[in-house]
Amino acid sequence: MTAADSMGTDAVWDDLLEDAAGIAEEYREEGWDAVVLEPTDVSPVESEDRTGLDVAVSQSAYELVEGLIEDGDVTISAADVYYRPLEEGDGDRRVALAVERDEETETAVLVPLVYDVSACRSVFETALLEAELLVHVAADPVAGWVTFSHDDPSLFLEESDVQAWSEE
Repeated sequence: MTAADSMGTDAVWDDLLEDAAGIAEEYREEGWDAVVLEPTDVSPVESEDRTGLDVAVSQSAYELVEGLIEDGDVTISAADVYYRPLEEGDGDRRVALAVERDEETETAVLVPLVYDVSACRSVFETALLEAELLVHVAADPVAGWVTFSHDDPSLFLEESDVQAWSEE
């Protein structure tokens, strides 16, 4: 099952979106602005321009995030990652929620992620070595993207993933 296959047709994905909406509502109750993205695909990218996870979103969602970040009003300075442990039979699929935060402006961008760890292995191995996983949000990667950085890529993996890779 690819990331695209599990989006919108899977109870785990639907639960993650509900969790994201609930967490966003908690932020709003505290006076924050919170944006919840609904990716249509999450895939590994290793190119000259960027390495990490590409997160495809609608044009309107991208323009909203780009407007926040690129205009300089919001500077993401912190993040939380909520990783959902594997369910029986999930195989290589991983599910996480990245909450990108600007404490000063009290703005949060919530990025739900589902990805195939085997397909993303090279990206994660590089990220673990460099101590940085980049998450690129885009509607059309040729036109541009907004990048979020995570200095602990292991938060997006099962401990057993890393152990299996190091044993090979």
